[in-house]
Amino acid sequence: MYQTTGNYLVIQLMGEEYQKEILGTRRKLLALREKLERGDVMSDTLDYYNKNAASFFNNTAEVNMGTIQKKFLSYLPEGSFILDLGCGSGRDTKLFHDNGYRVEAMDGSEEMCKLAAKETGLQVKHVLFSDFHEENKYDAVWACASILHLPKNEMKNMLERIAASLQDKGIFYTSFKYGDYEGEKNGRYFSYYTEETLNELLSSVPSLELLEEWISVDARKGREDEKWINVILRKK
Repeated sequence: MYQTTGNYLVIQLMGEEYQKEILGTRRKLLALREKLERGDVMSDTLDYYNKNAASFFNNTAEVNMGTIQKKFLSYLPEGSFILDLGCGSGRDTKLFHDNGYRVEAMDGSEEMCKLAAKETGLQVKHVLFSDFHEENKYDAVWACASILHLPKNEMKNMLERIAASLQDKGIFYTSFKYGDYEGEKNGRYFSYYTEETLNELLSSVPSLELLEEWISVDARKGREDEKWINVILRKK
């Protein structure tokens, strides 16, 4: 009888803990939904980069992206005009510029813009994704691990605006964390994609054609178990 009562109490306590966990998850989802409805999910992400600009710079400025950079540049004539959209530390802007390409760099974080400008010796524009509107300007757009911070319901429009910014037959590279997740992690908003979900998204933007798609591992030390999905597209 005592054992039965004890088991009942344990089950009851477990049930209460489970209910608390569910309530906590619901609160987080409701808060996230409110942010999505207000259109301000990027504000926390930008706050993160502004507050952690120095550490992010130190963790990414020396990461070797050579294989992907070479693949991207193989589609471009010498001296092409490249936009580094969400340039972060300025690592890729610097490499492109040092190799003779004309480069325009922009980022949504004011602090990252300052560090990238110092790193590259170039002007880095402070531009939010929502404020990006260009027409037939660039030969190529490089958006490495940047537009993944947008909610999925805004991604189609972002791709359409990037396509509009390209010259005819312009090249576009971007990358996303691999998986099915969407939401906030460690102070930033992320949209993950798989081959299936990314190809579904790309099919909704007929002005872009897929040239290459591949999976890579994270180039940062100690994070080799994280996967990324990469695409190179061309404006039709």
